[in-house]
Amino acid sequence: MKREETVDYHIKSAWHAISRMYNQKAAQEDFTTSIGFVLININSKEGTPATKIAPLMGLEARSLTRMLKSMEEKGLIYKKPDPIDKRSVRIFLTDEGKKKKETSVKTIKNFNLLVREHVSEEELNMFFSVFQKINQVIDSINSETLNPTAYDNKKVYEL
Repeated sequence: MKREETVDYHIKSAWHAISRMYNQKAAQEDFTTSIGFVLININSKEGTPATKIAPLMGLEARSLTRMLKSMEEKGLIYKKPDPIDKRSVRIFLTDEGKKKKETSVKTIKNFNLLVREHVSEEELNMFFSVFQKINQVIDSINSETLNPTAYDNKKVYEL
């Protein structure tokens, strides 16, 4: 099987192209796609508990901690103790952070609108359906990985 015939090749190449596009736009505004995604996941009014952000983004807490520190140094966010859970901190956006969040949201919306201009509703629905099935396959593989004997009689990765 050639790499162009594999599902993961197309997903990865599309994501890299999207990521490059987002990074080019973010660089014009002096930030990165990763920072933009963090900003999008912070509630602009109520802030967001620091512990909730990493899972929303599929990141390890350690990676996010470094990023939050950098964002705080750049004046995009600030931290306040959580009024409900004193052991936790909430992350809030500064005015500059809100501007960068708005840029990120606008960039994502514009890209999605452009895609919808070129891809029919029917094609998008099929695309979403296929991705849902791919995620189910991934979930199945991940749950079977917890049980090493699950692969004994399967040729899951044979290419």
